[in-house]
Amino acid sequence: MSESFRSDPVDGLLSILDLERLETDLFRGISPRIGWPRVFGGQVVAQALVAASRTVEPARPPHSLHAYFLLGGDPAIPIVYEVERIRDGGSFTTRRVKAIQKGRAIFAMSVSFHVTEEGVDHADTLPDVPRPEALADARTIAREGGSIVPEPMLAYFTQAWPIELRPVETERYRDRTPRPARYHVWMRATKPLPEDPAVHRAVLAYASDMTLLDSTLIPHGRTVFDADIQSASLDHALWFHRPFRADSWLLYAQDSPSASGALGFARGTFHDEEGRLVASVAQEGLIRHRRG
Repeated sequence: MSESFRSDPVDGLLSILDLERLETDLFRGISPRIGWPRVFGGQVVAQALVAASRTVEPARPPHSLHAYFLLGGDPAIPIVYEVERIRDGGSFTTRRVKAIQKGRAIFAMSVSFHVTEEGVDHADTLPDVPRPEALADARTIAREGGSIVPEPMLAYFTQAWPIELRPVETERYRDRTPRPARYHVWMRATKPLPEDPAVHRAVLAYASDMTLLDSTLIPHGRTVFDADIQSASLDHALWFHRPFRADSWLLYAQDSPSASGALGFARGTFHDEEGRLVASVAQEGLIRHRRG
């Protein structure tokens, strides 16, 4: 499976999102063996969303999820996802998911599902940024960044990802000048996905953890890839507003209004190419200077 992730990252992602059902509300997921010391947080969010969604009728899509990362996951062993059916109401359904490795919870998430209804409709507009066709991909930017790009960042952006990234603000990859905590990046799956909307929601959930926490370090001229920075996602919230396709370009607009006490707070919005706001994200993470 690790080889399929390297040779065809999208097929590899779809493979790890296709959880094995062990019992009615019990699922098992695996991780790609790509040399990382711990499981990527976006993978656990996406797999937990898949597990919860498989216990709810498709006519009730998820509208929000709230998650906590409790322990680093071991990519060498499977993750068991235990779904608890909290509520099945007239309009809303609630599920709680616990991810387990070696008998311990490494992750917990609540997901709310809602039957599709008519109502008021408004949304923020697409930020005024260049279109993805006018931008270089993150792999090229990292390779051309020279000595300012830390080796872990170069490895991260040049590995075979199922998500293509085209950053708008690239200056921070060329120098360490402190800048306002705003970051925009166009994202999409690197090849067409199945038609199932649940797959597109899971892929967006996966991608939502790829760059968000790093925005907390922009005002300090640093990145999460610096050797003296210890970083980890602590919690993650995601709201789905409108239908979308994760294999079409989505603009991930991110900012960080606060960082203090070794904790960084970041938030983001996803817009499609037509400008529709399709999802919102918020996250708090550990941002700590390593000692010694």
